[in-house]
Amino acid sequence: MEPTGTISTNLRKGVLEYCVLAMIGNGEMYGLDIANGLHGQGLLTSEGTLYPLLARLRRNGQVETSWRESSQGAPRRYYTLTATGRESLTAFSSVWNEFHQSVINILNSAIGDSR
Repeated sequence: MEPTGTISTNLRKGVLEYCVLAMIGNGEMYGLDIANGLHGQGLLTSEGTLYPLLARLRRNGQVETSWRESSQGAPRRYYTLTATGRESLTAFSSVWNEFHQSVINILNSAIGDSR
């Protein structure tokens, strides 16, 4: 039997990018705020995963960044969703809704058959 931790890890890896895009899509965000939001939802176990992902999203043109001075120390990098990022998020949302429903249907069918 596969441990539930492995299942959760694999699911998180598959959706984390789009969860980040969705969070940034609600308005520009600072990296630590993104990390805290993901931690709060149980979607991020290490910030070491987030920052390379944000760098890749920036290289792919899905997010833009700007630096701002902070009253609490060093300047902070803020992330904003681009039109390309919004298109990616919209496409994922469409695919996810169909995918999610298919998985639910299959699981419900399996649970119903095993009773």
